[in-house]
Amino acid sequence: MAASASPAVDPSSVAADQLKSFIERIERLEEEKAGLAGDIKDVYAEAKGTGFDTKALRKIISLRKKDHAERQEEEAILELYMQALGMA
Repeated sequence: MAASASPAVDPSSVAADQLKSFIERIERLEEEKAGLAGDIKDVYAEAKGTGFDTKALRKIISLRKKDHAERQEEEAILELYMQALGMA
């Protein structure tokens, strides 16, 4: 029983061209992402050099991504857990 080539993997098919296009676009975006990650790292280093605490900056960035209700819920749970452990 011979297997016939599927159009999705046939190098001469439109699907193969589409696949190649998707792969190349993803590769370009990954390169851009790596460049941006390097830029972000540089900004954190610059902030650290001027005396800012980078852990605090990262936490603030994380918190700003969340909506107010989500932050409040997270803070309430954290407070509850800290009280349970005698830390508050």
